[in-house]
Amino acid sequence: MQDSLTTAPVVRAATAATYTAFIGSGFAFASWASRIPQVRDQLGLDSAALGLVLLAIAAGSLLALPLSGPVVTRIGSSRTVMAMAVLLGAGLTTAALGSLSGVIPVVIGLFLLGFANGAWDVAMNVQGTVVERLLGKSIMSRFHAGFSLGTVAGALGGAAMIALDVPVATHLTVVAVLVVIAVVWQARRFVPDRDDAEPATDGSVPATGGALTAWREPRTLLIGVFVLAFAFAEGVGNDWISVAAIDGHHVSATVGTLAFAGFLTAMTAGRWFGPSLLDRYGRTLVVRVLALVGIAGATLFVFAPSPALAFAGTLLWGLGASLGFPVGMSAAGDDPRRAAARVSVVASIGYCAFLAGPPTIGLLGHHITVLKALVVVSALLAVAVAIAGSVRPLPGTQQH
Repeated sequence: MQDSLTTAPVVRAATAATYTAFIGSGFAFASWASRIPQVRDQLGLDSAALGLVLLAIAAGSLLALPLSGPVVTRIGSSRTVMAMAVLLGAGLTTAALGSLSGVIPVVIGLFLLGFANGAWDVAMNVQGTVVERLLGKSIMSRFHAGFSLGTVAGALGGAAMIALDVPVATHLTVVAVLVVIAVVWQARRFVPDRDDAEPATDGSVPATGGALTAWREPRTLLIGVFVLAFAFAEGVGNDWISVAAIDGHHVSATVGTLAFAGFLTAMTAGRWFGPSLLDRYGRTLVVRVLALVGIAGATLFVFAPSPALAFAGTLLWGLGASLGFPVGMSAAGDDPRRAAARVSVVASIGYCAFLAGPPTIGLLGHHITVLKALVVVSALLAVAVAIAGSVRPLPGTQQH
């Protein structure tokens, strides 16, 4: 990086802008997720049909993710985030207003939301790796804590809107407008993603290699599977905890949304306080232990004999799932010359969880109840325990 880009004011501005991008993304997504039970009821969907509707988000993301690496490399993370914020706002508004008329406009809106979210996710993670290197300390999980903070705010806002009987269309349209304004304004302060004078750190892949090269790297693919397991745990929690609490543990809609908020709060705490653990004990040990915590939490949520114990399960589940995704993004970005391509590949694989998650839980839930279907979360986190070694830093890079 050029010296002018590493001055304290510029880096502080880029850090604040990156936090805004993460918070805005989380706030928009959780605002939508908090109203899923009401949209389900308005459209008259059963659990299997709801899972297929939610699949539209994953389909949009999976289309965007393989394209996002070349796009971010060409136009930069700043322009990508600004463009995708506008598209996400349009998609969220379409889904919100569409919930008044039928399934098709909701599916279209969710597809746009998913497409925007996928490219936005890669771009802001690339910027996060840049800022992390400029600061010279672990901070990626705190950016993801910002995302989680946004989701907590979105979930609590959703609970308030439900309690106040505010229509879904009104609530989500206002959220869309606020997110677009805030994120577009801040993303202009991002720093350039890379300096072409920087050498590759691992020497194994030419710096000029295209996006397809990253798809042939065993380490990158393993990190992708690792992220997939944690993304499934996170995504299923986002999509199904409130529904499972309401239908499986027989709590009210407001209490079900608060259980979702508890899950997000625990995830936020894990991401905010995680850097000191990562610096002290290393990536592999920390994420392996947290995956075990997540297994315990998801299992407790499913089999708890009371709503109180189920709520405790959501807290452990959220804590356990907290660091897997950000650590995977940091590992993919260890080499600054290849960060955009590798983050794109890892995110593409990870987001397969958002493709498989909604229909898997929805279809299983149709036969064995949504609550019992959530045992799949524990099974995938067990895979993450086994392959956690893939996120060890590349030789010659500092631990983040």
